[in-house]
Amino acid sequence: MPERLTEMLMDTWTPLIILWITVLPSIFMAPMNQSQVLPSGSSTGLKSLTEEQRVLNRSKRGWVWNQMFVLEEFSGPEPILVGRLHTDLDPGSSKIKYILSGDGAGTIFVINDKTGDIHAMKRLDREEKAEYTLTAQAVDRDTNKPLEPPSEFIIKVQDINDNAPEFVDGPYHATVPEMSVVGTFVTKVTATDADDPVYGNSAKLVYSILEGQPYFSIEPHTAIIKTALPNMDREAKEEYFVVIQAKDMGGHMGGLSGTTTVTITLSDVNDNPPKFAQSMYHFSVMEDVALGEPIGRVKANDLDIGENAKSSYDIIEGDGMDIFEITTDAQTQDGIIRVRKPLDFETKKSYTLKVEATNIHIDPRFISGGPFKDTATVKIVVEDADEPPVFSSPTYLLEVHENAAINSVIGQVTAHDPDVSSSPIRFSIDRHTDLERQFNINAEDGKITLATPLDRETNMWHNITIVATETRNHSQVSRVPVAIKVLDVNDNAPEFASEHEAFLCENGKPGQVIQIVSAVDKDDPKNGHYFLYSLLPEMVNNPNFTIKKNEDNTLSILAKHSGFSRQKQEVYLLPIIISDSGNPPMSSTSTLTIRVCGCSSDGIVQSCNVEAYVLPIGLSMGALIAILACIILLLVIVVLFVTLRRHKNEPLIIKDDEDVRENIIRYDDEGGGEEDTEAFDIATLQNPDGINGFLPRKDIKPDLQFMPRQGLAPVPNGVDVDEFINVRLHEADNDPTAPPYDSIQIYGYEGRGSAAGSLSSLESSASDSDQNFDYLSEWGPRFKRLGELYSVGESDKET
Repeated sequence: MPERLTEMLMDTWTPLIILWITVLPSIFMAPMNQSQVLPSGSSTGLKSLTEEQRVLNRSKRGWVWNQMFVLEEFSGPEPILVGRLHTDLDPGSSKIKYILSGDGAGTIFVINDKTGDIHAMKRLDREEKAEYTLTAQAVDRDTNKPLEPPSEFIIKVQDINDNAPEFVDGPYHATVPEMSVVGTFVTKVTATDADDPVYGNSAKLVYSILEGQPYFSIEPHTAIIKTALPNMDREAKEEYFVVIQAKDMGGHMGGLSGTTTVTITLSDVNDNPPKFAQSMYHFSVMEDVALGEPIGRVKANDLDIGENAKSSYDIIEGDGMDIFEITTDAQTQDGIIRVRKPLDFETKKSYTLKVEATNIHIDPRFISGGPFKDTATVKIVVEDADEPPVFSSPTYLLEVHENAAINSVIGQVTAHDPDVSSSPIRFSIDRHTDLERQFNINAEDGKITLATPLDRETNMWHNITIVATETRNHSQVSRVPVAIKVLDVNDNAPEFASEHEAFLCENGKPGQVIQIVSAVDKDDPKNGHYFLYSLLPEMVNNPNFTIKKNEDNTLSILAKHSGFSRQKQEVYLLPIIISDSGNPPMSSTSTLTIRVCGCSSDGIVQSCNVEAYVLPIGLSMGALIAILACIILLLVIVVLFVTLRRHKNEPLIIKDDEDVRENIIRYDDEGGGEEDTEAFDIATLQNPDGINGFLPRKDIKPDLQFMPRQGLAPVPNGVDVDEFINVRLHEADNDPTAPPYDSIQIYGYEGRGSAAGSLSSLESSASDSDQNFDYLSEWGPRFKRLGELYSVGESDKET
């Protein structure tokens, strides 16, 4: 404590001592008769008589000061004296006035204008503001005129240890690998102190560990944290809580301190091998388990974590290494045992495997700690299951000739029950693969027979499926594909590959190739096709053409001579016999049409006729009969056509019982009643009493031109209309210039089907008695009026 007090006193009084040592000599040494006021910080000297003296003599300072000091956080009963201003112009009278301006002037710092004493009025904090810049000036108190220029100075706030260290970035988190050696770097911490780092020891920090020993240590001045114990094991303890202290004043007593925490985590390294939870595992599996299906899991535990805990599993020994496999589950790190090949209880009932778990990532620093692997034994028991029948072959290929007899055996399939208690097998054909039911199978022995004839040219392959079913358990079913190949038999004759028509030029040369023809055969012999060509026996000595067999199995037709003429014969038909090389051989006759054409000089066909000429072999009787029948049919059609035309053009002859009259239709006359259903029905309109015995004429256009007939005299009133019509009709019938189909329609004859009788007044004059039309009143108002008009007496008639 005495040392601290002494240090504080020295820090407080040292600036004042320096101030007085600097200022007081200048005050006492100033000449008494100096009358010029010099600015602060300037130099002055005794006024000499010559310029040379002013240059050689050193000027003395008027104000000798540039900074003052004040202690921070000082709190006393009175304001603290910071310093005193004085100019060498002050003779000790009261005519000089000191003025202070700048940072805090008048508020924080106050000057006595007479003595120049400066006092601090407030408690100062260096961490808030470390220095203040002010300006002092001396003026005449009476006139306020400056006695010298202003002088600038600084008041510095002197530091004291009033701030404790702080860890701004704390709390901290750090990681260090487990099993690290002593002195391994962990992390670095940093504390800050707001006190002045260049003045005293207030900001000089020293670091230490309060908690976390003996595991970690810290460098006192650099604050670097390191490991202090070797081989710290994460599996034993993973996290450590460390408290760090920073103390100022270089760590001495009386200094201030601050603390922070550091959480240190040990990261994992691969320092532990995997270990199986048990040395023996037992599993059971059905023999019909699907391939790839998991049958059990094993687990090797590792105290490490993450990548260091990952292991791979392998089967290293055992009698089922090729039957089983083991893989690693990426999520759970389990070893999954699966089936690679089918199991058979009847063949082997159990397996013993030895599996090994090995770390994937091995740290070479700890390889000396032992092998990072472990082994375990796995016992697998196969249990019996009811299995479906097993065919002796996975597929069958059968062959049969296309001329095989019905019900002949073409092949056989076999199957057996692999179970210990063997069950009888029944065979059948899946009819979805044999829709035409061309094959049958014996249900007991599996022999396949032919049900329908086969034709290789229609279908060369037949693919069917045979089903085998256990008689004791119908759910146990197996299927096998059977391919049946139909073998070829020479049952098709060869023929031309296409319809050929050859063209022969009139100016052709002897031996010229007219046409090259080829043949095809639907059969397919093993050694390929070989055709034999020949002419009919009666055509062997044909004077016009000959044939030549080519090496490529084709035939060339050659002309024997030149000078063919279309006028002599335009078309030749050449029959050719084609035979194959089968056993027995098949043959057919094909006819080649050779047409004689006119050609250019270079042999290009220009024109040909279409009439055919038959070679001496002639046409068959059937062809001749067909041609004659066609000719007769055409003649019959022509005769019928001519007959119909003549019948249509025959003149119209009017029969005796016909009555042709002019169709002069008058719609203001009464019709034929309800029987008059056709407007131009002459039979309905004619009057049976009006036939006058004149014969009608034929419809023949007259040869002579007749003079127009004279007009008839007017008919007086009251003449009978029936007589008038007959006269007109007679004129029309005997007038050859009249139109042939005109007639006068007679409406005087009433029909017999009208229930109301006739309403016509044409024959009313011939009636001796009046008609009663009272019944028309029942038909409505209009017919009532009509009845009144016709119901009149004799007196009215006469009137």
